[in-house]
Amino acid sequence: MASALQDFARIVGGPDEGPVTCRGGGTQWSLAGVADPDARVVVAPSGVVAHEPGEMIVRVRASTTIGELHSATRSKGQLVAIEADRPDDATVGGVLSCGKSGIRRLGRGPIRDTVLEVTAVAASGRLVRAGAPLVKNVTGFDLCKLLVGSYGTLGFIAEVVLRCIPEPQSERWFVAEDADPFELRSRLYKPLSVLWDGRQTWVALAGYDVDVAEQARSVLGARFSEVVGAPQRASNGMSQIRVSLAPRDLRRLADLTTPVEESAGGWLAEVGVGVVHCATPGVAAAVGRLAPDRVALRQVVELHRRIKQNFDPTGRLNPGRSPLGAPSALTQHEGER
Repeated sequence: MASALQDFARIVGGPDEGPVTCRGGGTQWSLAGVADPDARVVVAPSGVVAHEPGEMIVRVRASTTIGELHSATRSKGQLVAIEADRPDDATVGGVLSCGKSGIRRLGRGPIRDTVLEVTAVAASGRLVRAGAPLVKNVTGFDLCKLLVGSYGTLGFIAEVVLRCIPEPQSERWFVAEDADPFELRSRLYKPLSVLWDGRQTWVALAGYDVDVAEQARSVLGARFSEVVGAPQRASNGMSQIRVSLAPRDLRRLADLTTPVEESAGGWLAEVGVGVVHCATPGVAAAVGRLAPDRVALRQVVELHRRIKQNFDPTGRLNPGRSPLGAPSALTQHEGER
C-alpha cells in the first residue's frame, strides 16, 4: 500500500493508543455528538489517485474535497453521486462517514452504493481493505457499507474507490403548486428527485436534452414552471435535521398539525426515498411520531452497539460521537442506513 496510507495508519495507532478523532472539512462536525476535546486529532491523506473513465471508477483519498473530486471526473464527462452543501470544504471521507445522501438519491441511489472499495485504519492502527474496484465479493462484514454513516467510530477512512456515472447532458428543475408528488413519481421515468413540502412539488429530470424536454412536456405539463436548481431549503441548515420514514408513510405528512415557520417551511420530503428535512427540532419530533413502530429501530441500536464493541472495544475512535446521536436519535436517522 502507498506510504501515505501507511503513515496515516501509524499516526492513528500512535505511541499511547489513546483516544483519537479524525477530522475532514468540518462541515458536518456538529452532527452525531461532540467529539472529545482531549482526543488527538488526525487528518487523512488527500488527492485523486487515479480516474479510469473506461472502467468508470475513481480512486481518491479521504481528505480530498468534493469539489476536487468532481473537477477530476467531470473533465472526462463523468461524475460521482456524492453531494455536499460546501463542496470546496467538505471532504470525501467526511461525507461518506456521515452517510448523508444528497437530494438526488431517488435517481442516483444511496451514497453507500457509490463505494466499491475502502481502505481504512482500524482501532488497532492496522490498515484494512475491503471490497474491490470491479468485482464485488464480500463475505462476513461488508466493511464498505458499515463505514459509510458510522461517523468514524468503527474505523477511519483513508482511501476509497468510487463508482462513476456519465454526466447527464441536461438537468432541469421544475416546481408547481398543489401537484400530487406520489402520482407524478409513478408516471415519470427515472426522475432525479421529487421533493414536496405539503404545498409545492419540485421535480428534477436528468438525461439527454430531448428526453428531459419530452418528459417535461408530456408528464409535467404547463402547470409546472422551470426554476434554477433545487429549493434553497434543500441545501441550508434545514438539511442538518433529517428524519427517515418509510416512503409509503410520507403521505401522512399532510396531516401534521404542528405549527411551522411560514418563511422557511416546516419540512421538505424526498418522495420515493423517505428522508424528511425539518426546519426545527419540534418539527422533526412531530415527523418522527409518524413512524409506526420503533421496535425494529431499537434492534438496530443494539446491533450497532455490538458492532462497535467488536471493531473498537476500548472506544478510542472518535469518542463522544455516535451514529445514534442524542437519545432523540430514535426519531432522527442521520446515517440513512
